[in-house]
Amino acid sequence: MTYYSIDEVKQKMARYCAYQERSHYQVEKKLREMGMIPDAIDAIMLFLIQEGFLNEERFARAYVRGKFYQNKWGKQKIINGLKQHRIHQNLIQSALNEIDENDYQQTIKELIAKKKKHLPGPNTSQTNQKIARYLIQKGYRYEAFAECLKS
Repeated sequence: MTYYSIDEVKQKMARYCAYQERSHYQVEKKLREMGMIPDAIDAIMLFLIQEGFLNEERFARAYVRGKFYQNKWGKQKIINGLKQHRIHQNLIQSALNEIDENDYQQTIKELIAKKKKHLPGPNTSQTNQKIARYLIQKGYRYEAFAECLKS
């Protein structure tokens, strides 16, 4: 096992957080894996927050933008991902405002069209069920895409 001084760990974690946005949970987990004691974890976390390397709101907003605009995830899957990072419910709700409602509906339409291209045969109820399962798996609620699926 390798031992680090507090200053070494602060610098290591500052680089870790500067590379990409991190949640408090990710950083705390990483520190525990490094064998840090709880008092040291608290001191390092405080340093990272004060120096601006760690910010839950910034992380949540970046997570929402990335998962929606890059991965085309729906709000439900994004919410579940943020909950796994132990983000507070209020922060989750405010971060979801990063998604423009027009973009959300447009993405649903694009995903439906993309999925229809890959399904053989005419547009049947079985085809619609497959598309619905696909969208639900991507994190979209049925209420959000039901109208688009009918048309």
